[in-house]
Amino acid sequence: MQSITIFGATGSIGNSTLDIVRRHPDRFRVYALSAQRRMQKLAQLALAFAAEVVIVPDVQAVDSFRQHWPAHQPLPEIRMGQRGLCETARDPQTDCVVAAIVGIAGLASAFEAAQAGKRILLANKEALVAAGSLFMHTVQTHDAQLLPVDSEHNAIFQCLQNGREKQQIQRLILTASGGPFRDTAIGELDQVTPEQACRHPNWSMGQKISVDSATMLNKGLEVIEAHFLFGLAPDKIDVIIHPESTVHSMVEFIDGSLLAQLGNTDMRIPISYAMGYPERIESNTPAFDLCKLQQLNFSLPDVGRFPCLKLAFDALKAGQPECIALNAANEVAVAQFLQGRLRFTQISHVINRALDWQSGQSTPISHIDDVFQLDALIRERAGAFLPAAV
Repeated sequence: MQSITIFGATGSIGNSTLDIVRRHPDRFRVYALSAQRRMQKLAQLALAFAAEVVIVPDVQAVDSFRQHWPAHQPLPEIRMGQRGLCETARDPQTDCVVAAIVGIAGLASAFEAAQAGKRILLANKEALVAAGSLFMHTVQTHDAQLLPVDSEHNAIFQCLQNGREKQQIQRLILTASGGPFRDTAIGELDQVTPEQACRHPNWSMGQKISVDSATMLNKGLEVIEAHFLFGLAPDKIDVIIHPESTVHSMVEFIDGSLLAQLGNTDMRIPISYAMGYPERIESNTPAFDLCKLQQLNFSLPDVGRFPCLKLAFDALKAGQPECIALNAANEVAVAQFLQGRLRFTQISHVINRALDWQSGQSTPISHIDDVFQLDALIRERAGAFLPAAV
């Protein structure tokens, strides 16, 4: 019986994970759940899954959680903020941590889980984008187990089973739907609204990740993540547009063979694989109907349409400080865009300015605190990177 802690329990990854838990009560039990805003839903989930601990952001959230908790039921232990997340990540009663908090906010608790030698189901891209080799070194030295949950990395992970060595790999191929604007005239992208950017054609995701998918910065983050997860150089990682989102990723080997992982666009599939690994367990998803598969389309991404993708490759080749700058600047820019203070096409401009600034700095990254300090510095300087007018 695995004791599961889910950071980001009320989001799409959390919902899918809990569905797997519900399906396999003999394998998993919920120990702790966290949420940032949706206290009513957190209370409902904590009650339904008998969570012993909940983690909320602040005192106001504690009050809100208490208000939504049934009076006749004993309260779970309530922990608060980053301290509460990190305490729970290293809690001896936690066997497995599902790291699904979006953005740099999820790094500290994921890193703490690695230091505690936990089994980590990683859905948070920023942990590897910002901390990279530090994170992987911590996983290895503390005998933690890192299992990718992102559909693309999970697909590659499945294709690389049976002990295949890096020397046998020609390249990794990450597929991308192209988002909602893959066929939109480039001249029209300047007028894109947040509502349009969040309307992904294939996947149901949160706002920030949906915007990242629309700019393809999301795929750029996945390239960086794949570099650290699988230890391959940037020139051995390719991105290809695949509108159907049926092939989740591929691995090409030196003998010309190509292995691909196919499946429905349902996150319960990669999550169930990670939860059950090395076994496979039922995911409670519909069977994939090959007879309905009419065609598979592939094309190269247009960097003129998706400049953020090229910026991510540039950052990876430049080094860890640039990856931190890329991520921090993007989080600031996306937040501004969602608030109507920045145009869609200006997101890449903000990132580019941050990378230009960082290229002139000398910023060694040798400790996790260095990551947080540089991230904070980029955010503090964000005003200089933002355009004067929208």
